[in-house]
Amino acid sequence: MIGRLNHVAIVVPDLAAAADLYRRTLGARVSDPVDLPEHGVTTVFVELPNTKVELLHPLGPDSPIAKFLAGNAAGAIHHLCYEVEDILAARDRLKADGLRVLGDGEPRIGAHGKPVLFLHPKDLCGTLVEIEQA
Repeated sequence: MIGRLNHVAIVVPDLAAAADLYRRTLGARVSDPVDLPEHGVTTVFVELPNTKVELLHPLGPDSPIAKFLAGNAAGAIHHLCYEVEDILAARDRLKADGLRVLGDGEPRIGAHGKPVLFLHPKDLCGTLVEIEQA
């Protein structure tokens, strides 16, 4: 059911420094920062030949990732995102198999302008997983 790995998300304490590290030190193509108020984050995407790395930073103290960053002051991997062909069919199948969908269970528009859902990390080997409609 899952398709290719769309991105690995890393929460960072300093978005500009992290973007610069990937751009200047590692030689990657890096997007401009984009604020996503509906998700409470600012994102930068590092584009690689086979996937992306999403750098995340809280957009204010009420951001859902602010607490995560407080517990991981140097930054850390936050989630993996896999593509699915049909997000509603994927959601229904995953729920039928006992996995928990976070939030109200309805897809929201993610950073790529496509519907996304998050799955509970306790159901997936301790990893927060995002699914995104391809």
